[in-house]
Amino acid sequence: MELYLIRHPRPQVAPGVCYGQTDLGLAESATDVAGRLRPLLPADFTLYASPLARARLLAEALGTPRLDPRLKEIHFGEWEGRSFDDIGKPALDAWADAPLDFAPPGGESPRQMAARAHAFLAELRADAPAAAVVVAHGGPLRAIAGPLLGLPPENWLGLDFACGEATRIDLHDWGTVLRWFNRREASTAN
Repeated sequence: MELYLIRHPRPQVAPGVCYGQTDLGLAESATDVAGRLRPLLPADFTLYASPLARARLLAEALGTPRLDPRLKEIHFGEWEGRSFDDIGKPALDAWADAPLDFAPPGGESPRQMAARAHAFLAELRADAPAAAVVVAHGGPLRAIAGPLLGLPPENWLGLDFACGEATRIDLHDWGTVLRWFNRREASTAN
């Protein structure tokens, strides 16, 4: 299976604001981003997306997506929509001390988010389309790509999926091949 992982376009949000599952608009046109990404994709593919607007709008510009809530970004609970300055150093330090297991009040931990992304991936692999395009958020994309690439969870943050860019991973019976990472233009996709 050819697996294309696409992070949504840049969201319309002030710098320093925690926004996980907050449903935001876009700072760039989903149609423009889809236009430059479309040549990177195969002619025929099954399309999946997070139902949050920033991913859904791009997916709809690429085709007719199957919306799946398991692809939503991590839920930051009471931190949603607040500035990191407002959240405060003690709370952020608690998160830094346990980056995979800490959950903000009313939110979920990265491991919980990863569990739902892994359930999506298991179902996708069972369905085994020839090509799948997933439009989602940085957190779920890291959780999908990390284990496919043999990375331990502690290293998933190193997979820095850029907004409005695509990554291709080929899944074979014998293993996984990272074909390319964070491409935005077809001219670089050989």
